[in-house]
Amino acid sequence: MATTTIRVEVSTRDALAELARERNMTLGDTVRDAAEALRRARFARRTADAYARLRADDDAWASYTSEEEATAVGDGLGR
Repeated sequence: MATTTIRVEVSTRDALAELARERNMTLGDTVRDAAEALRRARFARRTADAYARLRADDDAWASYTSEEEATAVGDGLGR
């Protein structure tokens, strides 16, 4: 595994180290998980923004919901 060095403020390093200790993880694993959490949060925010734009357009939203209903696969539990 290739590694690198990054510069962060001491307070940031200390906060990451505390999180690592609490989770019984390495500092590197904690940084990786933090980056992944930020990536997922960005994805969720972008998805929510896209849905908001879609809902703001009545015609586009109607098209989306009719397509969703036409392609829905039942789970056998009913609605």
